[in-house]
Amino acid sequence: MIDDSDIQILAKYMPQFPTGSVWLVGAGPGHIGLISAMGLFALKQADVIIYDALVNKAFLQFIRADAETIYAGKRGGKPSSTQQNITDAIVKYAQQGKRVLRLKGGDPFVFGRGGEEVEALAKANIKFLAVPGITAGIGGLAFANIPATTRETNQSITFLTGHDASGIIPSAIDWSNLAKGAQTIVMYMALKNIGEICDRLMAGGRERHEPIAFIRNASLPDQQVWQTNLAEASEFVQMHGITPPAIVIIGGNIALRSRVIDYALPFYQQVSG
Repeated sequence: MIDDSDIQILAKYMPQFPTGSVWLVGAGPGHIGLISAMGLFALKQADVIIYDALVNKAFLQFIRADAETIYAGKRGGKPSSTQQNITDAIVKYAQQGKRVLRLKGGDPFVFGRGGEEVEALAKANIKFLAVPGITAGIGGLAFANIPATTRETNQSITFLTGHDASGIIPSAIDWSNLAKGAQTIVMYMALKNIGEICDRLMAGGRERHEPIAFIRNASLPDQQVWQTNLAEASEFVQMHGITPPAIVIIGGNIALRSRVIDYALPFYQQVSG
């Protein structure tokens, strides 16, 4: 267990969390063990915690008894806080002299809109600190026993989002060049447009039988992993009812999973009784 003496030890190595400032903390893909020591320290110091939908609620057990928590989840197709609402709340509480912790799933600067939030803080003359987190495109793969890179399969990895601000497939991506130039592709928020994405990649020269994997609820107790090929991906998603949140991986590195999965230890403690 982490107690006050542990926090005092951490405090020797941590930056100050002054009143009227904001820390943007990446909580990782879900497993409570994947937050950084700096993020855990911030949880114990904050006056206000504004957290996202994909943040594991178990993190809230580490906050002070008198701290205020504010849910600011954004989920596609569901009633959600707008980004402007969230940003306004962060600024408001900081201007009230609170120590504000903006707790985000994954990493705040990897498809997490952290850049928009720190820009708003700067415009409001509010000091901030961005604390990195383990993004799902790395941590999720590890917990699914899929290496992001192997010397045999890929020396590069490409991260992208499967939709733009309007929810459609990103037009700014050159899909033909991506198909030819990217060895392994990791996609966030891509399920909605997976059929069109795969069609564009195959039209650009990607092999129809290239492996594609889906990781849902990465690093959580109900994590699920599926594998198929590029040509059958869209039908596969529909057949198996795969829904967000999920990470999509395309590449030869997926093949290693089947060779090691039987030797992987469970990542949650087995509770009996």
